[in-house]
Amino acid sequence: MKLIERYILRRASLMFVATLVPLLGIVWVTQALTNINLVTDSGQSTFAFLKLATLILPSVVPIILPFALVIGVAQTLTVMNSDSELTVLNSAGSSRMTIIRPVMILAVAMSFVSFAVDNFIEPSSRTAVRKMIATAHADMLSAVVQENTFRKITDGLYVQVAQRRNGGVLLGLFVADTRDPRFEMVYYAREGAVDENSSALVMKDGEVHRKLPDGNVSIIKFDSYAFDLADLTQSAGASNIRAKDRDLPYLFNPDPDDPYYKKDPGSFTAELHRRFTEWLFPTVFGLIALVVSADARSHREARVHPMITALLTALFVRWASFYASNNADGSFVFVIIMYLIPIGTAALAIYHLGHNKTLELPATFGERLKDLGDRLLARFGRASSGGSSTP
Repeated sequence: MKLIERYILRRASLMFVATLVPLLGIVWVTQALTNINLVTDSGQSTFAFLKLATLILPSVVPIILPFALVIGVAQTLTVMNSDSELTVLNSAGSSRMTIIRPVMILAVAMSFVSFAVDNFIEPSSRTAVRKMIATAHADMLSAVVQENTFRKITDGLYVQVAQRRNGGVLLGLFVADTRDPRFEMVYYAREGAVDENSSALVMKDGEVHRKLPDGNVSIIKFDSYAFDLADLTQSAGASNIRAKDRDLPYLFNPDPDDPYYKKDPGSFTAELHRRFTEWLFPTVFGLIALVVSADARSHREARVHPMITALLTALFVRWASFYASNNADGSFVFVIIMYLIPIGTAALAIYHLGHNKTLELPATFGERLKDLGDRLLARFGRASSGGSSTP
C-alpha cells in the first residue's frame, strides 16, 4: 500500500471511530434507560444493570456501523478536498484507485465485522438478555422488595408488603388474586416468607376473603397458609427464544418441534436472508461515500455538503432494506428484493465510479426550498392581512 493510501486509510478510520463511539454511547444510554425499571423493580444490582445494557449493544451495532462509516468517509474526503489534498493528488497524476482502495479496505473489513456480530455475537447476547429478564421476573423475593408498594406479579395477581425484615421475613402481607373468573381471593397476613424450595409464599396469622360473582364473601382465618407460586416462576422463568435469537446453523436447520417455528416459519426464513444481506451495507455505504465525495471540487462550486447527500442516500437505501425485510416473512418476493437492494446499489455506485460520475443533490436544492418557503409566507401573509382588513 502506498504512503498516501495509508494516510487516507488512517484518517478515514479515525473519523469512523470518532463517529461510531458517540453513536454507540447514545444508543447505550437510551437502551439502558428503557430497561432501568425492570432492573430496579426486580432488585438487581448495578452490575446486573450495566450487564443488561451492554448485552443489548450487539443488536444495534450492525445498524449503526454502516452509517458511522458513510459519515466518516464522506467527512474525511470532504475535508481533504477543502484542504486541496484531492486537487494535489489529481495534479500529481494519481489514479482514483488511490482514494478508492483504502476506503474499500476499511468498508470491506467493517462488513466482515458486521457479519461476525450479526451471526455469532448478537444471537448469544440476545439469548442472555432474555434469560436475564426472565430470571428477574421469576424472582419473587426481589419482586416484592419495595415496601408499601403494590406490585403486579402477573395479570390478575398483585402483592403488597408493609415491611421487609432480615432473613426474607415479610410483614404486613396483602395478596389480591383475580386470575380465576369464578371468584376473587384476597389474602391478609401478619407475616410471611417465600420458600424457594417449594416455590410457595408461606403466610402466617391471617385470613382469606373469597368473593363470588353474586357478591357473597366468605372469610377464613388461618394460622399458616401456603400460596403456590410454582406456575408463576415456571412461566416467568422460561425465556422465549425467537428467530432473531437463534444462531446461524439453527436457522439453516430449525427444529420442526420449535413452537415459534411452527407458529411462524416465515420469520426464520426472513431472518436467515436478513443476516446474509445486512452485512453488505458497510461496503455499499462506502461506495456511496466515494461516489459523492471522492472527486476534487472547486470551493466556489455551489452544492449541498457531500456528507448530507451521502447520508440521505444511505438512509433511503437502508429504509428500503428495512421495509423489504419486515415483509419477507410473508412473501418470497421481498426476500429477492432484500438482495437486489444492496447489490443494485453497489452496482450503480461502481458504474458511477467507473465512468467518473458523481452523485449529489441538485445545486439549487436549498434555494428552491427557500423560494418555496418565501412564497408560502407571502401567500399566508396576504391572506392574513386581507382577512383582518376593515371596509
